[in-house]
Amino acid sequence: MVEIGGKPILWHIMKHYAYYGFNEFILALGYKGDIIRDYFINYYKYNSDITVDLGKEGGLEFHKGKIEDDWKVTLVETGDESMTGYRAKLAGKYIREERFMLTYGDSISNIKIDELVKFHKEKDSIGTVTGVFPPSRFGDLDVKGYTVIRFKEKLKDTENSNPINGGFFVFKKEILELIPDDPAVDLEKTPMDKLVQMNQLTFFRHEGFWQCMDTYRDYLYLNELWKDNPPWKLW
Repeated sequence: MVEIGGKPILWHIMKHYAYYGFNEFILALGYKGDIIRDYFINYYKYNSDITVDLGKEGGLEFHKGKIEDDWKVTLVETGDESMTGYRAKLAGKYIREERFMLTYGDSISNIKIDELVKFHKEKDSIGTVTGVFPPSRFGDLDVKGYTVIRFKEKLKDTENSNPINGGFFVFKKEILELIPDDPAVDLEKTPMDKLVQMNQLTFFRHEGFWQCMDTYRDYLYLNELWKDNPPWKLW
């Protein structure tokens, strides 16, 4: 919920997906999830012009024409201590289609979502991960062609020729069967290792803009970019 230009980074991520026509979201809530829950339950209020009647009758009047986001958002409580794999498994009960996308809530990009989905369908793998190439970071994906052969190894690569996991996954729903019913399961460990062993994790290359928000420095950088033609703002 850290803001960029007055809007939570989560909002920016969702606007990105919605630009490509994907407007149904399942949010896995954990620590301080009530802040996210409150934001979306009151989304109309927070993003509308409102007249407040302070007279005897009271009441609120919401003025139309301010809301552009035609989103359907499902908020799923997954526990404060749960790891990413278990959160995905719990949220999976609301997934109705054969394939779904998954991403983290702390990075933004100008990745072409339509091309990512097309690539995933063409390769017909269980999972596809987007590899990105930010400067000054060690790669954690070792790839051969379009297949990931090692995941999260923190490879020592001084030339930084290996990509890092940028999130923006596409999965077949059967990935959920590979996630143990255990709150301690991390998405990037057991499930990914299984896909790599099965040669079922493919790699989508993205050399465009990608930036995470891990530090206060990242926060300042992204807010500065927002002031003048931010590269991730496609909408």
